[in-house]
Amino acid sequence: MHRIDAHCHFWQMSRGDYGWLDAATGRVAALRRDFMPAGYPGDGRMIVVQAAPTLAETDFLLDLAAKDARIAGVVGWVDLADPDAPRAIAGRAQNPLLRGVRPMLQDIQATDWLLTGPRPDALKALGEHGLCFEALVTTRHLPVLARFAAGNADLPIIIDHAAKPQPGDRAEWTAGMQALASGPRIYCKLSGLFTELSPEELADPARALQPVVARLLEWFGPKRLVWGSDWPVVTVAATFDEWLSLTDALLGGLSAADRAAVMGGNAARFYGVAP
Repeated sequence: MHRIDAHCHFWQMSRGDYGWLDAATGRVAALRRDFMPAGYPGDGRMIVVQAAPTLAETDFLLDLAAKDARIAGVVGWVDLADPDAPRAIAGRAQNPLLRGVRPMLQDIQATDWLLTGPRPDALKALGEHGLCFEALVTTRHLPVLARFAAGNADLPIIIDHAAKPQPGDRAEWTAGMQALASGPRIYCKLSGLFTELSPEELADPARALQPVVARLLEWFGPKRLVWGSDWPVVTVAATFDEWLSLTDALLGGLSAADRAAVMGGNAARFYGVAP
């Protein structure tokens, strides 16, 4: 199996634009240090995703990708509300390693920003340059994301971390994710779930996550689920290998072909990179 880790991060604290890390407390404070490709624990190719809302972050990741052949693609950041966004997208899309753009929706206070903030010409530019839209959302965004998807029918969309389901919002999460899964061009990442578990759930993560993964497989099928480690964020709850082993167990009922799709083939197809 040729694995592609479709969601990992690298950062260098001296760059100075990781506001969420500067404010991190508790176990997340352990992430307040450099994480660079040399320390990545996986042995496959990667899609590297932005962790700061700046163009400098996008350029930083593209520079890393130019130096490390394991990086198959970059999901960067562009201010989609900026009048200069189409030019910023067009310029960076000249680099074939740029495969998508991710606004940090979970950090934007206005839940409906996705319907009011992005400029139509910026979204058009994403499509013109073959880029995807990466949705960093939580349950509160799901109805809005569905309206956004309906209004941008040609834009490939992938949902990060399965929208981070929480025990108290499962009914709303279920309704929202089922509605989104009905759109055949919308994919979902099997990532970031370990770190959302409560301390009680961490005592038996397989038991906690099995029903979530079963629903995702039912709704999206094994051809639109995409595995990602969310390294290094995953390390606040588990090691890279622990999440990989747990994923193997959670996907144990799939055929070898379907497992290979979730663990790499789907990412290659969605992002348009070599398998």
